[in-house]
Formats: sequence, C-alpha cells, structure tokens
Amino acid sequence: MSDLPNPTRPLSPVSLPRGSLHRPYRSNGVAHSVPGGGVEVVWARHLDEVRQAQRLRYEVFATEMGARLKPTIKGHDIDIFDDFCEHLLVRDLGTGQVVGTYRVLTPEQARRAGCTYSDTEFDLTRLSELRPRMVELGRSCVHAQHRHGGVIMALWGALADFMARNQLDTMVGCASIPMQHNGAACGNAAASIWHKLRETHMAPMEYQVHPRLPLPVERLDASLDVEPPALIKGYLRLGARVLGAPAWDPDFNTADLPMLMRLVDLPVRYRKHFLG
Repeated sequence: MSDLPNPTRPLSPVSLPRGSLHRPYRSNGVAHSVPGGGVEVVWARHLDEVRQAQRLRYEVFATEMGARLKPTIKGHDIDIFDDFCEHLLVRDLGTGQVVGTYRVLTPEQARRAGCTYSDTEFDLTRLSELRPRMVELGRSCVHAQHRHGGVIMALWGALADFMARNQLDTMVGCASIPMQHNGAACGNAAASIWHKLRETHMAPMEYQVHPRLPLPVERLDASLDVEPPALIKGYLRLGARVLGAPAWDPDFNTADLPMLMRLVDLPVRYRKHFLG
C-alpha cells in the first residue's frame, strides 16, 4: 500500500501530513457508518484509496455519461488537481466497494496548485475576498446502484464536519448538467434550467462570475419544463446560489453551473442535522 505524497499544508503553523486537516470520520477507531444506509464514510489516506475513487469517477463519467477522458492510467479519471485534493469516499459496508466520492481542494492547496478547477472554467475574480476560507468541491459522483439520499447525505455530513473543524465557511464548485438531459438534446435542457434558476437562485451581484467558454444559451430553447439534476436540487435545498451563466465543458459534454454555498446560509434543519 503506497502512502500518498504530502502536499496538504495545515491551517495552523504546524507542518502536518496529508489528512491532517480532518480527523477520520470515525467513532472508536471504526469508520463512521450511516444508520440504515449500509455505507461508511472515510477520507482517503493512501494512494490506492484515491485510485478507487478515480476508478468510480471513470465508470460514471466516461463509461456511463460518455465523457471523453484521456486517462494516464487505463480506467481511471485523473487530472492535475487530484494530487492537491483531499478525497472523501463512501464505501458499501457489504462489499467494501467505493460507491460515492468527492474531492476537496482547500485554500492553501489551491494556492499551491495555482488555481482551482473552477478557475479554468470561470473568471472568479469577484470571489477573491472569499478565498481564504473557501474550499472547492469537485468530481462528485455516486455509483448507479447507490443513487439514494443516504450516500449523498453521508458525503455532505462529512463535508460539513470538515468545514466546521477547519474554520472554513464557503464552498464553490461546478455543478454539471448533461447536454442530454430528460430527453432534451443540444443543451436546451441546460438553457432552460439556467433560465429558471437565474430568476430564483442567483448570488448577489458582487459574487457573480463569467464563463470562459460560455454555453450559447441565447441560441438555445430555454422554454422547456425540465428539472435540474438531483445534485443541483440538493445544493439549492442547502442554500446554494448560482454565480452566473453556464460554461460548456466539451470533454465531459456538460453545461457547468458555477455554484456557491456558505455555511451561514444553511437552513436551520440542515444545520442541526450536519453540525448539531
């Protein structure tokens, strides 16, 4: 089992290895299990655990959704940000298989990497004042046979715990809408979802951003009655805001919405559930 490199720098003056920003989401030395969910939540500590997340990502993004990836290791979704991120895993208690994952890029690691993944899709200049306490969430995916609330709630619970303990208060990321969504082709679904959300869930002007490769929403049919993907609906229930118009990601063939979520905006019921 290969230990991960140690790019993670702590938020305190003490130099600590990868994983030091979070204690394991565990109780009495046992990985935290989610009641009734049949899953456990852990943070990757070794390279082989990260590889499990990358294999799941490839299965979901490339095999299932048709993303055009160029893996450096066959059957794995890997990019330059992975080595800088903390990787959150959800395992099936019965099989030990990784069935859900997020990666988390902390402010210090974003400085080391030179930017966040979201910076490659959007001009995030207006978020400068938030960056010292802002993490980026990315590469969220869940195995097709485990797409129920238990896995997502397990991931969010561990993320909220991570944020609170490390005195971080803002999350940002790209939330994807497949270009084929609910039977609508050619980005019409994404344009329709954007048209609705800009009326109801836009962030304040001082935080709004611009895509580097905009989806041409003005040339698409934005009148379709389609629901956002489940993950985006979940973010909105947690108080997230849309930061601007969608970017087009040609490799993943998705429209990506820039989204921001702050712990202060968590509705009371979720605050109690995640933070006690």
